[in-house]
Amino acid sequence: MQRSYTLAEIAERLGLKLGDEADGSLPIYGVNTLEDAGPNELSFLSNPKYAPQLDTTRAGAVIVEPKQAGRVKNALLADNSYLAFARVLHLFAKPQGEFSGQSPLAFIHPDARLEEGVTVYPFAFIGPRTTVGAGSIIFPGCYIGEDCALGPGCLIYPNAVLMAGTKLGRGTIIQPGAVLGSDGFGFVPGEKGIEKIPQIGTVSLGENVEIGANTTVDRAALGSTVIGDGSKLDNLVQIGHNVRIGKFCLLAGQSGISGSTRLGDRVILAGQAGLSGHLKVGSGAVIGPQSGLARNVNDGEVLGGSPSMPRSEFLRSSVLIPRLPELHSRIRKLEKALEALASKEE
Repeated sequence: MQRSYTLAEIAERLGLKLGDEADGSLPIYGVNTLEDAGPNELSFLSNPKYAPQLDTTRAGAVIVEPKQAGRVKNALLADNSYLAFARVLHLFAKPQGEFSGQSPLAFIHPDARLEEGVTVYPFAFIGPRTTVGAGSIIFPGCYIGEDCALGPGCLIYPNAVLMAGTKLGRGTIIQPGAVLGSDGFGFVPGEKGIEKIPQIGTVSLGENVEIGANTTVDRAALGSTVIGDGSKLDNLVQIGHNVRIGKFCLLAGQSGISGSTRLGDRVILAGQAGLSGHLKVGSGAVIGPQSGLARNVNDGEVLGGSPSMPRSEFLRSSVLIPRLPELHSRIRKLEKALEALASKEE
């Protein structure tokens, strides 16, 4: 059944203020972009370059910042319109899946313990001595090995893998195909070739962590690979063994961290950023797209480029890179001119 709220109800639920001319009784059946929204849909404006669309949008109501309030009849006012819109989406988002209960087609080991309200879809596997917190949902094809511990309200999407000893905090989300607790990349050259170093540690995630689709978090060689509360990892991210990630970090797609590197709180790694092992990245640092990091980073540093450098230096360098052939040619001409002058003086 389609959900609907009046504009006044949405404002009350999210702590937003209605614009002076807004019709609080307007029914809202969904959310959409400024370009595509209809008369009973809610949209938002956060990027100023889309402000001209306020004059043409058919949206029934728009979330705007107070400075734009006069341009919209049915306005919801927010200091951060993008954040407000994200919260509105929770009102209309339909959860994935409609199955409930514990399917007889799932394998749940007799020594596993499932708390109240856990849903287990067909063809999931839950190993011995594993505990699953109340209200958690485990989709088809999931493998949860022995001695795992899932907090309340976890959501494990199809074909995710949690190897033995993996721990998830309350409200953690594991997207399809993610693998937690796979072997770390531990090998040592020996007399008979390359020998494997057993990885006997675990993976431990805090509360409200989200792991993207096909992301891999290796278990530690010893101890734990740790991801702190509230951190979010995009799809196709690689976390090496014994890495420790702080709270509220954001790691974009195809970024990777080698073993034993430590990230502070609120660190951002842009897409395809690569960090070598045994580094320390300070809290609040930002590592730009495709950056290659091979040194420690102080709190709040913003880096770019490969090898990474302060972002301002990287931007200046990137402007010059296309001109390098021209500059090289000019330098060669100047060198020849200097050589000619030198030979005349002789």
